[in-house]
Amino acid sequence: MALDHRPRPATQSDVAREVGVSRTLVSFAFRGAPGVSDETKQAIFDAAKRLGYRPNAVAADLARKHRSAVGLYLMDIRNEVYADILSGVRTALHQDRNRLILSVSRSVDGEDQGALESLMEARVGIIIAATLLDSDERAQELAKLVPLVSVTRRIEGVDSVHSDDAAGARAATEHLIRLGHTRIAHLAGPAYDGHTVRRESYAKTMRDAGLKPLTLAAEDFTQDSGERAAARLLGMADRPTAIFTHNDQLALGAREAAYAGGLSVPADLSLVGYDNSRTSRLHGIDLTSVDLHAVELGRRAGVAALNRLMDPEAPIADERLLPELVVRNSTAPPREGS
Repeated sequence: MALDHRPRPATQSDVAREVGVSRTLVSFAFRGAPGVSDETKQAIFDAAKRLGYRPNAVAADLARKHRSAVGLYLMDIRNEVYADILSGVRTALHQDRNRLILSVSRSVDGEDQGALESLMEARVGIIIAATLLDSDERAQELAKLVPLVSVTRRIEGVDSVHSDDAAGARAATEHLIRLGHTRIAHLAGPAYDGHTVRRESYAKTMRDAGLKPLTLAAEDFTQDSGERAAARLLGMADRPTAIFTHNDQLALGAREAAYAGGLSVPADLSLVGYDNSRTSRLHGIDLTSVDLHAVELGRRAGVAALNRLMDPEAPIADERLLPELVVRNSTAPPREGS
């Protein structure tokens, strides 16, 4: 039988012998507990680095009967808005010792459970969810099992950090109306709980202006789905001259459908997205889009998560940010006679 010659991982006892202190003092230093001088703490950290010791955060949680890890669920890593939310969350946790464990949904068809269960199995102390497609009821049930912070969507009875979607959709639609468009379509995503505010606000704004709403739901929230759905809209005999989409991914799909059909943006078709993603800002894309301030949403969600960990009995947080319409070159008045 072959012998295993791999070196044994360094332990807290090894670090204690190296520095000449007790193992308990080493444990206190890594936990940030009081009673360890700055000089001794630095000596412990230096010795740990030399020996290659890495503290076992899960074991530490078990020892103090406290789950310090923060789980972050992202609906779709391909959508840049979630990278921005991740950046904001990391900023909030930067000065804290809490670990961040990431889990991404395997689909965008409303199936959140697998990714969420993986975070629960990792024994996280709280989950930041961006963006849940589960029903309000299922999200509320999840929050009874592990504390939950919902990002980009308000859920009753759950800590929520979200954008004012009604205001954002209204600003986008009013912008197109002011340009002179009357045939304005809304390319929506599937109608999950908490994800219909933008379409409802668009429809109300159209009716208030004496215009007829036209909403088409894409199969999901991806660019490919947006291209297929927009092709249907643009194939209509009395096609829309402007499209407002649920997110930037759908807008980019609509842009591809327009060019595939021989139409020019914005001369033949004005487009407004939602998210103000990095791609929307690229030269040549220049997509008019609603900025929901994703980085700030993530940062505030991280702060809300830390607050909940510190005070489980605190009142439910409900933070709403006001979005901003960023006008670029994808919108223009309709052609005369259109």
